[in-house]
Amino acid sequence: MYKFKTEPYQHQKDALIKCWDKKAFAIFAEMGTGKTKIALDNACILYNRGSIDRLLVVAPKGAYMNWVDLEIPTHVPDYINTKVLGWKHVPDYINTKVLGWKPSTSAKYKAQLKDILELNDYKLKIMVMNVEAFSTKKGLEFAKLFLIGKSMIIVDESTTIKNPQAKRTKAMLTLGKEAKYRRIMTGSPVTQSPMDLWSQMDFLDPEILGQSSFYAFRTRYAVLITANAAGGTHKFQKIVKFRNLAQLGKLVSPHSYRILKKDCLDLPDKIFTKREIELTDEQEKAYTEMKKDAIAILKGEAMTAVNVLTQLMRLHQITCGHMKTDEGNVINLKNNRLTELMQILGETSGKVIIWANYVHDIHSIEKAIKEEFGPKSYCTYYGATKQEDRQSSIKKFQDQENPIRFFIGNTQTGGYGITLTAASTVIYYSNNYDLEKRMQSEDRAHRIGQKNPVLYIDLISKGTVDEKIIKALRNKVNIASQINGEELTEWI
Repeated sequence: MYKFKTEPYQHQKDALIKCWDKKAFAIFAEMGTGKTKIALDNACILYNRGSIDRLLVVAPKGAYMNWVDLEIPTHVPDYINTKVLGWKHVPDYINTKVLGWKPSTSAKYKAQLKDILELNDYKLKIMVMNVEAFSTKKGLEFAKLFLIGKSMIIVDESTTIKNPQAKRTKAMLTLGKEAKYRRIMTGSPVTQSPMDLWSQMDFLDPEILGQSSFYAFRTRYAVLITANAAGGTHKFQKIVKFRNLAQLGKLVSPHSYRILKKDCLDLPDKIFTKREIELTDEQEKAYTEMKKDAIAILKGEAMTAVNVLTQLMRLHQITCGHMKTDEGNVINLKNNRLTELMQILGETSGKVIIWANYVHDIHSIEKAIKEEFGPKSYCTYYGATKQEDRQSSIKKFQDQENPIRFFIGNTQTGGYGITLTAASTVIYYSNNYDLEKRMQSEDRAHRIGQKNPVLYIDLISKGTVDEKIIKALRNKVNIASQINGEELTEWI
């Protein structure tokens, strides 16, 4: 009898009953419903029964270390002896002449990699890798070595492998054949079109869809015409509509389980989670330089609340992907934050509130959403929004029949007094330092009229002021009014 470390909700128990012993299975669960726990409990049950001894978890860059730092320690029972490691990069101790890998990491990490590859030590080995690693030869080759034995693969947010032409998708389809058990998880497997399903289900088991290739699948479920490319230089096959979708649903249904927040009656009213964003090299350089300058200023004699918060704001801006100069010019920095936001929106169904602290970010988000989802999919609400447009935007957003899905604003303008209960997902692209604004903005969705649990997602760059601001807000600390120079020096 498996003993849970954390008590599951009823929908999690139901999912486990349906899938735990299946070779291939898909968990299509909305964000905030706890699909990670389902997958980890499933793996632990199989380990207890002697069915697996190693688990490979593949997740997006913004989420994969959350498995290592939070999810595995929280949900894997203490009585299960585990070895857990998060992917960084592979050194050259493994057959460098054949694979061409170069030494690029510490001796400690080399030892950890070697240790997790060892066989027959009677532990559950858990290797967590970001899906982007499978665009590289070294990532794929290491995963193949790890999967020797009785193994299981979990692909978290499996829409990241929906493109059958992508290198990482091809790598994952190859890896799927190496594992005894396979799981995919995502909020919605179809983010753009039913064609998104093919590679995800092919990874699980090619027999599910019964099609020998993506092109055979496309021919079966889409109507195509020959169209001219822009400029008329060549022709291509264009999908004009879909067909046989009821049949497609019947093929997928026995191998999947759908979980919607609205159906989970025992979920808490508020659910908090985070997505970690890695700084780019350009951001790292700018952050390090700004940090040195900030500490120098803070150690000077002239210390006011204004220049304390100015230095904090400049560091925070860098983590968001831009920097404002003393002359007032905004410099864009190469960053992963907007990419991660778009990934989350692709995984999420229903209406979404997006809070951003800086107007520059609101404009960037607006542009990206317009390109991805269309000009009628969003509204904005910040200082420059005309008064006559504000009520109209709220009314349209609250109308479930209206095509506006995304409410993009800042908490300074939209965080007070308005009702946005049409959304049960709230994303903080960046936070304000003011506790009152955070609490008020949370309550725009969580108030009378809300029928579902509300999921709050914070985008965080680990090891920066970005992370510490969130921690302070969660601990109910009003940074704007309480911080002083000494405390800030410790932060940065």
